[in-house]
Amino acid sequence: MSVAAALLARLPHVVAVLLAATGLVVLVDDEHLVKKVVGLNVFQTGIFLFLVAAAFRADGRSPNLASPGPHADPVPQVLVLTAIVVGVSVTAVALSLVVRVYRATGTLREDAIREVLER
Repeated sequence: MSVAAALLARLPHVVAVLLAATGLVVLVDDEHLVKKVVGLNVFQTGIFLFLVAAAFRADGRSPNLASPGPHADPVPQVLVLTAIVVGVSVTAVALSLVVRVYRATGTLREDAIREVLER
């Protein structure tokens, strides 16, 4: 099996890792606060995709007592659904704090905010 075939076989996992890595780089490296919030959302999306991809089962059925055979695990789906709700709340709070910082300092760049606070 070639490397390309192996990557295509695990495409959702590869995309999840790329999303998480991209979001983490933006979150850590960028100076703009709104871009940091967007980076946090991209990172969360990568984690959600990884959990859903890890829980996928090609031959899985809905987990009820009447159906025999292998069942799909609903726990990762419930965790992702809960994490989405928490992520939306975190984004709302982060953006409201960004607005307050902008009103107080007049900028959204970290280096400029540090200069304003040092005065």
